[in-house]
Amino acid sequence: MKPPALVALEITRRCNLHCIHCRALAGDRDASDELSTDEIRRLFDEIASRTRPIMILTGGEPLMREDVFDIARYGKSLGFHMAAAPNGTLMDAEVARRLKDAGIERIAISLDGATADVHDAFRRMPGAFAGAMRGIEAAREAGLPFQINTSVTAMNVDELPAVHELAKRSGAEAHHIFMLVRVGRGRELDAEVPPDRQERVLRWLHDRHREGLIRVRATCAPHYFRILTQHAAETGTAAVTRGCLAGRRFVFISSTGRVQPCGYLDVDCGNIRERSFWDIWETSPVFGELRDDENLKGKCGLCDYRSVCGGCRARAYAASGDYLAEEPMCLYQPPGTSHRP
Repeated sequence: MKPPALVALEITRRCNLHCIHCRALAGDRDASDELSTDEIRRLFDEIASRTRPIMILTGGEPLMREDVFDIARYGKSLGFHMAAAPNGTLMDAEVARRLKDAGIERIAISLDGATADVHDAFRRMPGAFAGAMRGIEAAREAGLPFQINTSVTAMNVDELPAVHELAKRSGAEAHHIFMLVRVGRGRELDAEVPPDRQERVLRWLHDRHREGLIRVRATCAPHYFRILTQHAAETGTAAVTRGCLAGRRFVFISSTGRVQPCGYLDVDCGNIRERSFWDIWETSPVFGELRDDENLKGKCGLCDYRSVCGGCRARAYAASGDYLAEEPMCLYQPPGTSHRP
């Protein structure tokens, strides 16, 4: 099987915010069980023995670790494409410069609203929006490329066009939207965007893709890649990757070494403190099941777009306890299946 193209390494679950939808339940936490700098270096060495992926340093808030710059520098020295996902509130000109000097090639800062009222409510901290905008400005002045991420829920879906315009004005290289998966604190957040509205949002995103003014991508919404494929003939741009990459080209490693297909799919595939990364990647039964489309159930198993979409395995698991079940938020009905509202 192919090695992962993207690795998300959660270097901490500590965070200065307490976001209502956080999959990691991040906040004030004990750091004693976090992977040490040496453990992360050994992990990087092992991964570098076979591949040079995009390595995303995430959290929690990755800037809560003082060694984040050393971690980034070491990954860069091995030929990894280093990225990071800070929330922006801890970034100033010096931090942005140090991230860039350490080899970080892009950062992702989240904006869940175009105003302080909406964003601060998500982040549960007054001033979070202003802090994120200061972080964006610091990145821009340092010449550190950045993208904007937006978690989309029923609470802020109407804000999405305004956030997109803000992303363009800010000089972001891309705008990625993340459809809510009810894990972590999100389990208590009854705010998933209904399937019919999701379909409209994803078609709106496809229109932004066709404009070509800024790169866009949908995450935790693999049915967007079905829409790309449906419109490929008229646009000449078919999907160049698969929707759900969990356990195929993407892997998540937690702050304690737990390997998962993705951060939202909370299934333990092994721990790098106990087994080698490559042993887990190659022999985990969970990964094996996820890599075979024949294992998909319900309408996902019958879908004519399953090879380009695959359904969100994390959302299926959160909704049913079965990561092979059908995607519950996709409106599309494959030919030969009966309509279900």
